[in-house]
Amino acid sequence: MAALFPKFSLNVKADAFSHTMIFQRAAIREFTHTAAGVFVALFAILMTTQLIRLLGDAAGGRLASEAVIALLGFRAISYLPVLLSLTLFVAVLMTLSRWYRDSEMVVWLASGIPLSAWIKPVLKFVVPPVTVIAILSLLLAPWATQKSEAYRQRMDQRDDVARVSPGAFNESSAADRVFFAESVAGEDGNVKNVFISSIQQGRLGVMATAQGHTETMPNGDRFLVLDRGRRYEGAAGTAEYRVMEFDRYALRIETKEARGLEDSPRTKPVWELVRDPHSLNLAELLWRLGLPLAALNLAVLAIPLAFVNPRAGRTNNLVFALLTYMIYSNLLSVSQAWVAQGKLRFEIGVWAVHVGMFLLLLVLFYRRQNPLAWGRLRWR
Repeated sequence: MAALFPKFSLNVKADAFSHTMIFQRAAIREFTHTAAGVFVALFAILMTTQLIRLLGDAAGGRLASEAVIALLGFRAISYLPVLLSLTLFVAVLMTLSRWYRDSEMVVWLASGIPLSAWIKPVLKFVVPPVTVIAILSLLLAPWATQKSEAYRQRMDQRDDVARVSPGAFNESSAADRVFFAESVAGEDGNVKNVFISSIQQGRLGVMATAQGHTETMPNGDRFLVLDRGRRYEGAAGTAEYRVMEFDRYALRIETKEARGLEDSPRTKPVWELVRDPHSLNLAELLWRLGLPLAALNLAVLAIPLAFVNPRAGRTNNLVFALLTYMIYSNLLSVSQAWVAQGKLRFEIGVWAVHVGMFLLLLVLFYRRQNPLAWGRLRWR
C-alpha cells in the first residue's frame, strides 16, 4: 500500500502541471484575440482623426494632396509605441475582467492557482510586443518624425502655383497675393478661370482671366503667364479705378528659400541623444526609454486592476484602471518636462515614476491576495 503513494504524488504533480499549462495557453490565446480587436479599433480611430486633419490642411492649400498618404504613414509609425502600450493594458484588463464577471476566475482561483500565477502568462504575452515598442520608440519613431518634418518642409517650399488648391482661395508664400484657380492641370502648370488679388504701393489690383500657364526663364525664374484677361486697379475707399485689358500678363512666382531642418530632439536618433547629453536631449531619451517600461508595468498592473465585484458596478474597475493609465502617462510627461527644465536629474527621473507604479503594483497584489489582512491593516 505504501508503494502506491509515490505514484499518487507523481500523478498529482503531473495533473497540476497539465492544469497550469492549460490555464496559461487559454490566457495567452484570449489575450492575443482581445489585443487584436483593441488594436484594430484604436488604430482605426487614430488614422481617422489624423486623416481628417491632413485632408483639412490639403483642402486649405497648406499641404499637397499627394503628401497626405505619406504623412499619414509617418504619423502612424510615430504613434505606434503609445498605441501598442495602451493595447496591451486594455487587452489584459478586458480579458481578466470578463473572466471575473463570468466566474471563470473563481474556478481558477478555487483550483489552487493564486493571482500571482497570472504574471507568467501575462509576461509571455507582453514581452514580444514590448520589444517591438522599444524598437519603435528608440529607432523607428524618431526616423518617422524626421522624415515627416522634412517632407512637410519640402511641401512648404513649393512655389505659389504648386501650392494652389483648385476651387479654393490660397495665399501666396509672401502673403501679398490671393490666388483662386478653378482647375490646375498638366506638367506646364496650366490653370483655368484664374482670379488674383494683390496690393502694390497701396493700390489694390485684381486680375481675372480664363486661362494661364507657367514659364521658366533661362536664369531659373518662374512666371505665371495669364492670357487675355482684365486687370482692375485702384485705391481702396475711392472711386478712382482703372480697367485694363491684356493679351499677356506675367507674374513672377515667389519661392521660399530652402532652410535646414529644425534641430529638435524628437528627430534625433538615440545615439545622438546619448552623445550630447544636455537637458532637452536627456528629456527625450527619458520619454523613449519610459514607453516600453511603462507598457510592461501597465500590463502586469492590469492583473489586480481587473478585479470585478459582482455586487458593485461593472464599470468601477475600468474607470479606476483608465484613471491609473492617465496618471502614469501624465507623470511620465511631467518627468520629461522637469528634466528638460533642469528641475529633475535624469538619473532620478528615468526610473522614479516606474518604481512608484511598481510599488503600487505590489500593494494591489497584496490587497487582492490577502483581503482579510488588508482589512485589518486598514482599520488599525
